[in-house]
Amino acid sequence: MLMFAGAPAHAASDTLVVGMSADLDYLDPAKTMDNAQWKITYPCYERLVEYNGAKTDVVRGLATAWKVSADQKTYTFTLDSGHKFADGTEVTAAAVKYSFDRMMKLAAGPEASFDQLTATNVVNSTTVEFVLKAISPQFVYALAGNYGGIVNPAAEGKGGETYLASHTMGSGAYQLTEWVKGQYIKLGLNPSYKGKTPSIKTAIFKIVGDASAQRLQLEKGDIDIAEGIPSDQLAAVGATSGLTVVNKPSLTVDYMYINNSKGKEVLKNVAVRQALSYAIDYAGLIKVAAAGFGTQMRGPIPTGMWGQNKSAFQYKYSPTKAKLLLKSAGVKNLTLDLIYSARKPWWAAEAQYIQASAAKAGITINLKLTDYAQSRQLMFAGNFDLALGVWSPDYADPLMFMNLWFDSANFGASGNRSFYNNPEVDTLLRSALATTNQAARTAIYKEVQARVIKDAAYVYMYQKNYLLPMRSSVTGFVFNPMLEQIYNISTMSKA
Repeated sequence: MLMFAGAPAHAASDTLVVGMSADLDYLDPAKTMDNAQWKITYPCYERLVEYNGAKTDVVRGLATAWKVSADQKTYTFTLDSGHKFADGTEVTAAAVKYSFDRMMKLAAGPEASFDQLTATNVVNSTTVEFVLKAISPQFVYALAGNYGGIVNPAAEGKGGETYLASHTMGSGAYQLTEWVKGQYIKLGLNPSYKGKTPSIKTAIFKIVGDASAQRLQLEKGDIDIAEGIPSDQLAAVGATSGLTVVNKPSLTVDYMYINNSKGKEVLKNVAVRQALSYAIDYAGLIKVAAAGFGTQMRGPIPTGMWGQNKSAFQYKYSPTKAKLLLKSAGVKNLTLDLIYSARKPWWAAEAQYIQASAAKAGITINLKLTDYAQSRQLMFAGNFDLALGVWSPDYADPLMFMNLWFDSANFGASGNRSFYNNPEVDTLLRSALATTNQAARTAIYKEVQARVIKDAAYVYMYQKNYLLPMRSSVTGFVFNPMLEQIYNISTMSKA
């Protein structure tokens, strides 16, 4: 067994040990785009706003307050005093400007969430102003993401991008203290942290590539949390004395693209697309593809995201209805190709189950296992009939599911991979981006949900559950669906 300082076989009550399947490459918050990286950086930085516990709305973070101009294009934030980076220097408006200017200049991916941002201005040491070129209703939500972390400007004197790739320089509760490649990453306390001193003084992310080894180490108490145990083993893990499995709905969804306008002519017929939606045994699919750990979607917006229409129509498996719809459309012997790749381990079983399920409705589906890169090219170009997809939002705003999936301006890579085209829906969706009023936007999105569900633009399959096995001695973990794979270490503890 791998042993190292700070992580005895049974870690102390002030040490949390997380088993993760693979090491990371870099940690610069202006460049990281993966939740696996964010689990290290998120606790080490603070943001102007933070997610509200398990909810997807945001509350004050580094900022005590903010206001929006009448034209909704200028945001002014007032900073709380006393927040300090790990080297003891205070977090100021200049640090906020440095962080955002740096991110926008690097243009390594995270800046896309702030595509309307044109300037970050220092008003005074505790006031910072963001100027947008157009209304951006998701702007405040995006600030709560990992890319909103405020970086110590002193990073420039240490090598900037090179230094931040393997170090942290934030004002969060923790800082990176050690990284032994291929073995572990260790976080220790930020001695200048303004908040309450955490119960967990040290967090160790231990690389355990083998799933069986992770399970064994979890059972023995060598690690407190195991990220890499397959879902089909989790029922047994949860039944083991001293262990528990967190099981919460996530915002990650599995769905099937139906090529509405660029594929076969028959798929332009809404009755045929509705027939496909009735031809899927959703309950059986969740059992086969997700080991039962999932929930059938009720339209495009998943449970847990504001704006969802909780009473929206939901398709249920009915081969009889599917056959009647095909008959009404004058369609016989419907045969379609379904493309998928090996990128997601459950997709093969999912595709096979869809094929068998649809066959009972008289629909023949030919499975086309395709290289991931090639499958993306086919989907983005519209050269397919059906395709499997998985989607999770970058920030807590339903535009991630609505505008990206259904606006005809977003055909292909941008998100509308069913090539759905409805001018009335386009107008509604764009009006939802012309205001920051959440109630007004919710009303618009609910109307659009009713339309696109009736139009069967996609097959809305299931919302995946977030599953995390851990020792029962670990307490205080809060799952936020926008922070999947990220731990609220500073408010966790061990019995």
